[in-house]
Amino acid sequence: MDKKPLNVVWFCTDQQRWDTIHCMGNPYIHTPHIDKFASEGVAFSRAYTQSPVCTPSRSCFLTGRYPRATRDTYNGSEVYSKDEVLVTKMLADQGYTCGLTGKLHLTGACGRMEARTDDGYSYMQWSHHPHDDWPKGINCYQNWLEEKGLKWEDIYGGRYTSLAKFPPEQNPNFTGKDVGVPAKYHQTTWCVEKAIEFIETCKDTSKPWLVSINPFDPHPPLDPPQEYKDRLKVEDMPLPLWEDGELWNKTPIQQKDYYIGGQNGSTESITKKSEYDKKEYIRDYYAQIELIDDQFGRLMEYLDRTDQRENTLVIFMSDHGDMCGDHGVYWKGVYFYEGLVHVPLIMSLPGIIQQNVVSEALIELVDIAPTILELLGKEVPQYMQGKSFAKLLKGKAPLHKHKESVYSEYYWCVKNVDREYGTMYFDGRYKIVNYHYRPYGELYDLQEDPHEFHNLWSEPHYAELKAELMKKNFDDAIMKNMDYILEYKYEF
Repeated sequence: MDKKPLNVVWFCTDQQRWDTIHCMGNPYIHTPHIDKFASEGVAFSRAYTQSPVCTPSRSCFLTGRYPRATRDTYNGSEVYSKDEVLVTKMLADQGYTCGLTGKLHLTGACGRMEARTDDGYSYMQWSHHPHDDWPKGINCYQNWLEEKGLKWEDIYGGRYTSLAKFPPEQNPNFTGKDVGVPAKYHQTTWCVEKAIEFIETCKDTSKPWLVSINPFDPHPPLDPPQEYKDRLKVEDMPLPLWEDGELWNKTPIQQKDYYIGGQNGSTESITKKSEYDKKEYIRDYYAQIELIDDQFGRLMEYLDRTDQRENTLVIFMSDHGDMCGDHGVYWKGVYFYEGLVHVPLIMSLPGIIQQNVVSEALIELVDIAPTILELLGKEVPQYMQGKSFAKLLKGKAPLHKHKESVYSEYYWCVKNVDREYGTMYFDGRYKIVNYHYRPYGELYDLQEDPHEFHNLWSEPHYAELKAELMKKNFDDAIMKNMDYILEYKYEF
């Protein structure tokens, strides 16, 4: 009797740091559903994004190729390369029904629904972010609210009603503190509801399915529902990572963002925030993740109740993190701190993937696509640059070893900020960041300085190590981007 093909739930949050899950060591946040899920699979404590910005990261993990290889290295591109093949397209061509809820963000979505490639998704409930920033009918989440007889402007309590207009349009309902719509009308809730609707249409067919679930949270603006704010006390929250005097040896870009605000002044400067304000930011960020946890739990309960859990590969991850005020900076940018490039990654598949295991192996998000294919019994194309860790998941390879290093890159990823270009090499202890065409850089020893307070770049004692790591970073930038998409096939 033929074995039934596996289904896939691919749950990717937006801008969630690695250190935001209770069972992975965060005592301030409550994530019981993700904690339970982690006990049913393998949780990775050292997974890293290949870009600290949305589009290049998503292009990377959807293709199994590094951002520079895909040429999708920045937010806001006009089109997506026809040369690149998403893993969802590969699976669709092999009989899978693929669906997506939430954002995709492979091309620019400002004022339009992003231009889609041949992505393999036959079901698309698209909502880049929840705000009503598109012509009527484009944002499927807004359509859902309208079907319920609701108007976004009436139920949203954030500071601005648009994320696309400048100057921003003040929300007449704003009371002085950002608060989102009630949880039952939230975009994260909608993402899961539509994913369940998609699975319902697939479960009685003979075809396997894959659903990508991509809520906008916990991406700023930090506007969780009031009921989730009320779960957490501001005074109980931690302060951002900061050591007096650390700024003097950091990059000029970071020094500027400290004083004027992150992303070239797009955020409020941390110098204008009180201790209460700093903790409130983290409270609201955690509150959004607690909503994600509840909705993820709702999805897992549905899979259990409908007897689909045993046959479904489930992935929980994020595209990149958020600085959350660490080192005096908010949001993201040309930074490679742990809070921004170190992300959550948990995978579960009963009977195939080990359970209740934490792996300390160095994992790159580029490795996810080939891992999915191998777990599903599919051939991994030779042009994929990621390395499958399926054997590790199955207990057939060392638990704590996968790669010798991880690599990340930033190539002027956001249009209206400084033209900076940086690459990161991290071997599990030492992290080096080269800023190209710049005289400065960063070097950290995370064994001795896990919070990355002390930049060793200019320390004479570390000159030899710096030279060695610069060479390794250069090698990674070249070798990990070796591109065989045209097929290296003949002798001459």
